[in-house]
Amino acid sequence: MPNAELARRVGIAESTCAGRVKVLRDAGVVLAIRAEIDLAALGRPIEAMVALRFTGHARESMDSFRDRVASIPGVVAAYHVAGADDFLVHISGATANDLRDLVLDHLTSVEGVAHAQTSLIFERVRGRRPLG
Repeated sequence: MPNAELARRVGIAESTCAGRVKVLRDAGVVLAIRAEIDLAALGRPIEAMVALRFTGHARESMDSFRDRVASIPGVVAAYHVAGADDFLVHISGATANDLRDLVLDHLTSVEGVAHAQTSLIFERVRGRRPLG
């Protein structure tokens, strides 16, 4: 969102808004400003979340998978989570077959993966006010 729009929405001057954003970035609160990508416009209209469960929880295995998953084509994001599953991996592809191949060739084939459950994403709803 442009600074002018942000300033308008919160009801402050543009220069004040820019200064506050700079303070937040300098303090490490705002880590980055990114564009939101329309995956369908890139020819990847099908998305899924894959829950992975590992047989063990050695730090080396978790670190190795985390580093590897980031470089797999089709991976949008990966989350190392607590609970029954160890990772949630958000993937996208052009077809259902692309998703299947990504899961079988790059996720479930990793040593130590004991279980994978793929859930198609029908719709993404963004929080409008996640901080209050």
